[in-house]
Amino acid sequence: MKEIKKERELTKSNILGKILFPSSELRKIVSELGNQITDDYRGKEILLVSILRGGIIFLSDLIKEIDLPLSIDFMSISTYGINDETSGVVRITKDLEDSIEGKDVIIVEDIIDTGLTISYLLRNLKSRYPNSVSICTLLNREVRRIVDIDIKYVGFSIGEKYIVGYGLDYKQKFRNLESIYELNTDTVKKDIESLKNNSISK
Repeated sequence: MKEIKKERELTKSNILGKILFPSSELRKIVSELGNQITDDYRGKEILLVSILRGGIIFLSDLIKEIDLPLSIDFMSISTYGINDETSGVVRITKDLEDSIEGKDVIIVEDIIDTGLTISYLLRNLKSRYPNSVSICTLLNREVRRIVDIDIKYVGFSIGEKYIVGYGLDYKQKFRNLESIYELNTDTVKKDIESLKNNSISK
């Protein structure tokens, strides 16, 4: 009962707009993605790499749906010097704990926008001699795509919406919402420009 009350209290915030993806839809798509990965990698041991911080909730649910031996690892990446949609420097602030040489790696992301950061990450990981590297993202925002990348597993495609919940944050809050909500842009319009700048690196 306490968890239900907590969820209801949190959703009363005027920051939140309508529900875009309810928890029931999220559970369904995560299960489908887990089944696809299980079928594609049957007989192999896989390594799932989550990009901190937004992807951890998606990762934690996804691994429960994969019926294979697997391991997980984490990376953290920051971008700076971004003046427009095609510039900026990517820096790894937390690297993997173990070698990925000879392993089948799946990068697990919460959302991919322009593809700049994930493109850098792909090049970086492929240089470490894995057997394979593929991408799984819960949300794919192709409308902002700058870099052409191959995403093997996609949950949902979204347009120009600002969203929170299920790992996605607004000022580091609301990650713990069970559903994904649209942000109430009338309430947060002062922050829209900074949100745009932050999102172009994904």
